[in-house]
Parts: sequence; structure tokens; C-alpha cells
Amino acid sequence: MLGSPVVHSLSPVLHRAAYTALGLDWTYEAIECTADELPQVLARRADWAGFSCTMPLKHAALDVAAHARATAQQVGAANTLLPAADGGWIADNTDVDGVLGALRERASGWTDAVVLGAGGTAQAVVVALARAGLSELDVLVRDPSRVVALRDTAARVGVVLRVHALDPAAAALGASLVVSTMPPGAADPLAERAWTGKQTVLDVVYDPWPTPLAAAASARGASVVSGALMLLHQAAEQVALMTGEPAPVNAMRVALRAAVRAAGV
Repeated sequence: MLGSPVVHSLSPVLHRAAYTALGLDWTYEAIECTADELPQVLARRADWAGFSCTMPLKHAALDVAAHARATAQQVGAANTLLPAADGGWIADNTDVDGVLGALRERASGWTDAVVLGAGGTAQAVVVALARAGLSELDVLVRDPSRVVALRDTAARVGVVLRVHALDPAAAALGASLVVSTMPPGAADPLAERAWTGKQTVLDVVYDPWPTPLAAAASARGASVVSGALMLLHQAAEQVALMTGEPAPVNAMRVALRAAVRAAGV
């Protein structure tokens, strides 16, 4: 796992549990790494089986890769680097699988959506929702000038994007699916909104859980989906890509529950 900070990442818990279940004598380390340091960190580990990349590396990982798979190209960001046969690295993005896996497991009946935030995770969410059948989305952001990359992602997958300022009174928050990709605390002001039992809220934050947003939505009858569930499914896809074996999802889920008992998985 590469990123900064990574000290609290649960990815090592998930990957190590998977390797044990698969009978692989593999290690998985959390390594502090900034975007500027990424080329050097990769060069020193050219024989590794792959890397997970978190913030602030999701765009840098795509830039440093020699090749990019279709999903990473569509998203415009990567969270996975795999070794290429001819040297260098292949960029992929399993956040899309994480979103879709979490929604399939815990959400149903939603017909429209609003995304909170415009960073690399939001880009993956747009691609995931496009694959789920949506052709238009609302986006709420703190700074409307920072949506250029998100608009580019939407254009690549044929989604019409409507951008609004982040506001608890925004009409778009009435969508049947609300996905928050914002960092811890940033979505807390939305907790005051009058959520309903006809809504599903997926918050990518999983520590602490529930977030104020998730707790408020749940108290009003909405279905809530933890970011830990998204993390589980995206890590499972990474394990499959790195090992060539089907991911032992149940073993990974058990390890995640043991590590964070209130993670929502």
C-alpha cells in the first residue's frame, strides 16, 4: 500500500488475510509515499507483485504507468499498479469494483444518484454508476471550479453531470442514492438534512463508523453502506489481479470485522 498517510490503512489486514487463505507466503506492507516520491519507490521495488495506491497517488499512479487498462483510462485515476511483462507498471482501478460490489450487496431500488466530492474516488464512482445504468448525475462540491477532471470522466462514459455547490438544502440530496466521497468530517454538515427511508447513503469513510452523515441518515430510516464494504470489494479485486487466484472474500471479511468491529461489513 502506497500513500500518505497510510498508517491507519486497513488494506494490509485484507490482503494479508487473503494471502493466508490462499496459502501464499506473501507479505503486504504499508509504505509512506508522496506523488513526487512514487517513481523512486517503484524503481526500488521493481520485482514486487503489485501495489495498492491511495491518496494522494491516484492520479500520479496513472501518470507513472507504462500502460493503463480500460477502467483506469475511463476513470482518469488508478488505485492499482501491476508489473508489466516488458517492464514498467500497468495501471488499473478497482475502486469501480468496490463501489459496485458494495451497492450490489447492500443497496437496491435506487434510480438516481448524487455524488459528493470531485476527487479520484468520485471519478471512480461516476464510472461505476455509469456501468450500473445511469446516464446523468448530480454532483455537490465545495469548490465548483475543481470539477474539470470529474467532467472529463463523465464525458468518457457518456454521463451528463450537473454540478452544484455543497449545501444541506440542495434539492439534489433527495436522490434515492447518495454517495459521499469526501474526506472525514467534510460531509458532517449534511447530517442535519431530513433524510428518508427511501434513500441509500454510501459514505466512503469507514473510520470512525458510522460517520455523522451515516448515523443521521440511518436514524431517519435510510439504508446506509459503509466505506469498509467498498474497501473489501476493491481489495478483493486487487488480490485477484495480483495473485491470479479468486479472492477469498469471506476470509477477508472476517479479518476486517476482527480489526474494526463496527466497520459496517
